[in-house]
Amino acid sequence: MGKRTLIAETGAGQHGVALATAAALVGLECEIHMGAVDVAKQHPNVVRMRLLGAKVVSVEAGQQTLKEAVDSAFGVYAADPERYLFAIGSVVGPAPFPDLVRDFQSVVGRETRAQFLAAHGRLPDAVIASVGGGSNAMGAFTAYLEDPGVRLIGVEPGGQGDEPGQHAATMTFGRPGMLHGMETLVLQDEAGDPGEVHSIASGLDYPGVGPQHVHLRDAGRVEYVKEGDDAVLDAFQRLSRTEGIIPALESAHALARAIRLAPTLPAETNLLVNLSGRGDKDIDYVAEKLGMSGEADEVVR
Repeated sequence: MGKRTLIAETGAGQHGVALATAAALVGLECEIHMGAVDVAKQHPNVVRMRLLGAKVVSVEAGQQTLKEAVDSAFGVYAADPERYLFAIGSVVGPAPFPDLVRDFQSVVGRETRAQFLAAHGRLPDAVIASVGGGSNAMGAFTAYLEDPGVRLIGVEPGGQGDEPGQHAATMTFGRPGMLHGMETLVLQDEAGDPGEVHSIASGLDYPGVGPQHVHLRDAGRVEYVKEGDDAVLDAFQRLSRTEGIIPALESAHALARAIRLAPTLPAETNLLVNLSGRGDKDIDYVAEKLGMSGEADEVVR
């Protein structure tokens, strides 16, 4: 039997759709592992993956989110590495996966740098990106690491509060530990096991973070902050209504920080916000959270 490509999904399904697309193009079988909670929240992307011919595995162990998806997919790969290829969408896991994902994602930062210089004749004053495992932020930041005048800001999921289980802010509340073959910061319970997490965004509900982010924080190059669910929902709606762009809930964390930060800065300051994904995958979930029905606002007869 030919090799089957696996992805330990980042929760939002976007990386799974990308991998399913690539697998269909080159004729590989594709198997996507997602936590059952994220399967329910990301129904549009699950349908896309299945239409592309991928098998979607709903992982119902533990909290049924990203950590368990990584556990499941990596376990299948480790049991039969001759049959399976392993792919992951975040800068987490054992070497060389964090470096591989960083290098692939770095095209985002290189393109934004070139486009910003072309449009404004200078670099942005700050680059803001959301951080769960940390792939989109690492991709956005890498091109600016040697530019000390560019402030780099990673935004974590503050969720519903600061109590354990209410957030997934690993850089804020995590302790040194081991997770998925990497030494990093981990949100842990009293026994030292990975703790419960929450985020309104499926792609950010992870109790760890890529070790490169820990290094950048310790080196003082990147600052890490958090934004809560309410601010994220507000940012999601604001961009949709003012720009006609529906952002992913993951990206809306970075938007929420930009909205909070902008009024405190001089008017000539330029902020670059990394929109790491589209929000069409999130609209059913957001509509439910906001109490929106699928009915028209007014009926004319």
